[in-house]
Amino acid sequence: MSRPEDREPVLFHTQGRAARITLNRPRALNALTHTMVRRIDEALDDWERDPAVETVVITGAGERGLCAGGDVRAIHDDARDGTASAAFWRDEYRLNARIARCPKPYVAVMDGIVMGGGVGVSAHGSVRVVTERSRVAMPETGIGFVPDVGGTHLLAAAPGELGTHLALTGAQVGAADALLCGLADHYVPTASLPDLLDALAELPVGEALAGYVRTPPAGVLAGRRDWIDACCAADTVEEIVRRLLAHDDPAAKEAAETLLAKSPTALKVTLASLRRARKLGTLELVLNQEYRVSCAALGTPDLVEGIRAQVVDKDRRPRWSPRTLGEVTDADVERFFIPLGERELGLSPVVR
Repeated sequence: MSRPEDREPVLFHTQGRAARITLNRPRALNALTHTMVRRIDEALDDWERDPAVETVVITGAGERGLCAGGDVRAIHDDARDGTASAAFWRDEYRLNARIARCPKPYVAVMDGIVMGGGVGVSAHGSVRVVTERSRVAMPETGIGFVPDVGGTHLLAAAPGELGTHLALTGAQVGAADALLCGLADHYVPTASLPDLLDALAELPVGEALAGYVRTPPAGVLAGRRDWIDACCAADTVEEIVRRLLAHDDPAAKEAAETLLAKSPTALKVTLASLRRARKLGTLELVLNQEYRVSCAALGTPDLVEGIRAQVVDKDRRPRWSPRTLGEVTDADVERFFIPLGERELGLSPVVR
């Protein structure tokens, strides 16, 4: 017989000076639901006012990872039938902004898989810990969607064009590359996490980390910067693909093939989103833009089709519409950025 806590999608408890959030849907790789987002927000309300809570820590239940993202099956059904996802995103993006401005240290343990919405509840935190098991990604273009949860803000700030590469390809990165791209702050071996969590309950964050932070195993992106920066600096996805195919490095050609399998519309909207995010600057303004883009995506065929192919039917053979990059016009892209009027997310920029 299952225990009540096994049925709760997110668990909360305090241990010493630390308040703990545990995402608790291990069979679904801790995918976020609207209920989970609301409960986390309510907990932060309480903890921010509680002087006994000095640190907030978020982890994921199970052995596979922190969080694989939002519940895409629910988004699939909504894109096909209704509008509930817009309400979910409204609360989720507000939570992402809140995490970024949390007045107390917010420690995200990014062990294992951390993707999409999982990045949103971790990589905006003030202290982000990765391990040798970390696999961090924004894989949205593969399901006909665009990086959200502040992902375009984070990736736009990555060195050179690394963020463009990760956003378009959806590539997973390990600890060293997450650190390089500014998605994480510290590397701690997985075996040390239980001791680190105990230390966070007893010590200030800096002192707790000092005994466990190590140098991560080498990554791969630093050695690929030359061709990533040269190719992904292009103004169009078509030109990025052309440069990648023309490059001598087999990894560049592999990246081109990866792009050619993604949603053409999602790729073009993603590139536009990243370029605009660099100019917008603040996380709140970028989240406002992402909300427009996400709501627009609900009305496109590629979101439903991408989730069908990758998650529902799992045939891995999406039929994108339009089918090619050349068929996606500038007007098609611009429609994703149309203001929503009274439905805007409406976050105000915060100077940090």
